[in-house]
Amino acid sequence: MILINNDKKDGAAGAAQAPSAARNSGPKPGLTPVDVGAGQPGPNRPGPGGPGANPTPKVEVRPMAQPAQMKKRHWGLIATFVAVVALPLVAVWLYLWLVADDQYASTTGFTVRKEEGTSGTDLLGGLANLTGTSVAGDSDVLYEYIRSQAVVTRIDEKLGLREYYSQYWTSDPAFALWPDATIEDLHWYWDRIVRVSYDQSTGLTELLVLAFDAEMAQSIATEIVAESQDMVNALNEAAREDAIRYAAIELEQAKERLKEAREALVKFRTRTQIVDLQADIQARMGVVNTLQQQLGNELVAFDELSRTTQGEDPRQTQALRRIEVIRERIADERRTFATNEVLSTGEDYPTLISEFEGLTVEREFAETAYRAALTAWDSAKAQAGRQNRYLATYIRPTLAEEAEYPQRLMIFGLAALILTLGWGVLALIYYSLRDRA
Repeated sequence: MILINNDKKDGAAGAAQAPSAARNSGPKPGLTPVDVGAGQPGPNRPGPGGPGANPTPKVEVRPMAQPAQMKKRHWGLIATFVAVVALPLVAVWLYLWLVADDQYASTTGFTVRKEEGTSGTDLLGGLANLTGTSVAGDSDVLYEYIRSQAVVTRIDEKLGLREYYSQYWTSDPAFALWPDATIEDLHWYWDRIVRVSYDQSTGLTELLVLAFDAEMAQSIATEIVAESQDMVNALNEAAREDAIRYAAIELEQAKERLKEAREALVKFRTRTQIVDLQADIQARMGVVNTLQQQLGNELVAFDELSRTTQGEDPRQTQALRRIEVIRERIADERRTFATNEVLSTGEDYPTLISEFEGLTVEREFAETAYRAALTAWDSAKAQAGRQNRYLATYIRPTLAEEAEYPQRLMIFGLAALILTLGWGVLALIYYSLRDRA
């Protein structure tokens, strides 16, 4: 029951509007008029207000909602779910568990290692670093090589991959190779049966090979390891050839430089007629030292003579003359190191010393460079005779005893997820377009 409480302020307004509302509005279709004033005082119901009380208005109430019923759009939604999701999932389940052939997996793992240890030639200058790329770079090359068409072609020639995987086409077309497949098709199919995992931080490479029998999976994994070893050997050979070639070029350049330095020194000696400038300097210094010794002897003799003779003695005059001559001779010898010209060339001695020192330094540097180049060449030849990079297999190709592929539950779950999401998106699009229309 609905109760309406009319305030005193609205009494007059309600009395004036009630008759007009009753004339202009009638019961609407589907609505039931209800007397909300039943049991309350009114004109026909004596009450506290008496006969002059306001009439009670009527309110229209909607009927009770009927139970929900399936409509055409609901049946269409169920039909699309069955067609898009349920039936494909049933087909996937039937194929995976009743049609698909079992597959066996073989696992192997390897990495490229570099020979450790330091040889005697490395200690002479660290020149063994001329031997090519880093181990990490070799691992990157190996990873790309395993996934390339070249290794697929080589293993197909040895094991007959196309014939083997295409023989299961009639029984399992979803996971087998079609019979008339080309080498490009086999290369595409290679990514399905060989899964390569490579960790750049550690340089470790792991392979998972799938086949319809365990022996074939192990054989393919073994051939991949063998091809990888051949590739590492080829990288070693290329690095050794490059190292020997570059070392020979450096050695030839160092030899030519040493030859030019020695020829320049010989020309200097021929031009100046000085075989060894250092020896010539020592000889000149020997002359000065001899004169210094003679000067000392003459000074001592003069002192003794001056004590025993008078000043007018001719012997004192001769002694002073010898002392003066020796001093002049010493001064002349010393001036030859700075100002005197060499008669054969007309050059001053300081210029000859500077030129000789430059030629000597150039020859010594050329000799050092030649020894270093010769050491590098010997090191390259020594390393050419040994394997400085090799393939270390830390997981040998395994032989499976139980078929673990295809992963039926995972494939079925992914199919259910994708189909359900697709159906849900289509349903949302349909309802969005329907509401807009």
